[in-house]
Amino acid sequence: MKTIADLGDVRGRRVLVRSDLNVPLDGTAITDDGRIRASAPTILQLAERGARVIVCAHLGRPKGAPDPAYSLAPVAKRLGEVLGRPVAFADDTVGPSARAAVEAMPEGGVVLLENLRFNPGETAKKDDERAEFAAQLAALADAFVSDGFGVVHRAQASVYDVAKLLPHATGGLVATEVEVLRRLTHQPDRPYAVVLGGAKVSDKLGVIGSLLGTADRLLIGGGMVFTFLKAQGLEVGTSLLEADQVETVRGYLDEAKAKGVEIVLPVDIVVAGAFSAEAAHRVVPTDQIPPDEMGLDIGPESARLFADRLADCRTVFWNGPMGAFEMAPFAAGTRAIAQSLADVTAKGALTVVGGGDSAAAVRQLGFADSDFGHISTGGGASLEFLEGKDLPGLHVLEEGDT
Repeated sequence: MKTIADLGDVRGRRVLVRSDLNVPLDGTAITDDGRIRASAPTILQLAERGARVIVCAHLGRPKGAPDPAYSLAPVAKRLGEVLGRPVAFADDTVGPSARAAVEAMPEGGVVLLENLRFNPGETAKKDDERAEFAAQLAALADAFVSDGFGVVHRAQASVYDVAKLLPHATGGLVATEVEVLRRLTHQPDRPYAVVLGGAKVSDKLGVIGSLLGTADRLLIGGGMVFTFLKAQGLEVGTSLLEADQVETVRGYLDEAKAKGVEIVLPVDIVVAGAFSAEAAHRVVPTDQIPPDEMGLDIGPESARLFADRLADCRTVFWNGPMGAFEMAPFAAGTRAIAQSLADVTAKGALTVVGGGDSAAAVRQLGFADSDFGHISTGGGASLEFLEGKDLPGLHVLEEGDT
C-alpha cells in the first residue's frame, strides 16, 4: 500500500482524508476523544506540508438524512483544539457549504465535512448509488488518504469507492494498525493470550474459530461468557444468553481441547437482580448462579485467575469488557484486565486493546494510552482482520493507483 510520501508534493493540492471520528457523545459533549487524537497526526502532517486538507467522517447511525443529534460540529471544535489550528466546518457533505469551504481553504487549511451518513449514498447497498456519492466526494479533491481504520471492513463510498477515483495512499493511523495486527497473526511472541468479552458471542464466533489455530490461551468474560457456561451445562439465571449458539460454543470447547488451546472461564460471577447500579449485588461461584439473577461482571477470584494466566504472556489481544463497566459496581473485572495488560506491557509484552468498548473502558477507568502497546481505533475491523477476512477498505488501497 502506498503511503502519503508516495503522493509527492502535496502543497496546494486538495487532499480528502477519510478519518474515523465516530466518538461517543453525551449531548454535544465528547466523552472520549481517543479517535480524534489518533486521527490528528495524519491530518497535521498533510497540513504542515501545505495541503488543503478535507476531512470526512461519520458519527453514529443516522438514517441517510441530516439529524442534529449526529452532527460533527462538536468534533470539528475538538479537532481544531487537538491540531492547534483552525478547522472550518461545512454543514453538508458535498453540497454548497462543502464546496464553498473547500474553495476558501488556504494552503495548510483544514475543513471537516458534515456527517457522511447524512447522505444515503455513503452506505448504499447498490454499487451505482455509492459510486454516485463517491464521485461527488472525489470532485472536491485531487488525492485521497484512507486513515479511518474503524471503517476499512466496510465497502462504503468514502472508504472503498472514492479510492478508485483518486490517487490514493494509506494514512499513518491505518498503516500502524495493520502493522500491529499483523504481528498478532504472523508468528506472535508466545505465550499469546486473547481476552474476549462484550455482550454477544455471535459477534466473535468467526474470530474465535480463527484464534483456535493461533492463540495459546483464550480468556472469556463479559456477557458472552454465559453462552460458554451454558454449553458446559451450568445454570446462568437471567444473564445474557444466546441459546442458538450453545452447540457452536460446545464445538469450540471440544476443538480447543483437541488442539491444546487453553480456554479460561470465570470461576465466580458478580450477580444482581436487575441491570442497575442500584441493584443489590453479590459474588457467587459460576456453578451457583441463581435462576432469578443475572451476571454483570466476573468476580474477584476470576480476576486473579485471569491475571495469573496473563502474567507470563509475551503477546495479548483484548476485545470486549468483562462486565457492565459503565456502572461502578460492575467495573472491577474490566479494571483488573486493564491492569494485567498494563503490567505485562511494562515487562515488554506486546499488548493490543481492540478498540470499541475496550478502548472506552480503559480511558474511563483512568488508564493512559501509554499503559498499553497499542489501542486500536477499530473494534469490528480489528476482529475481522484477525479472522483473516478480506477488508474492502484495505484491499482497494493495494490495487494500482489511478
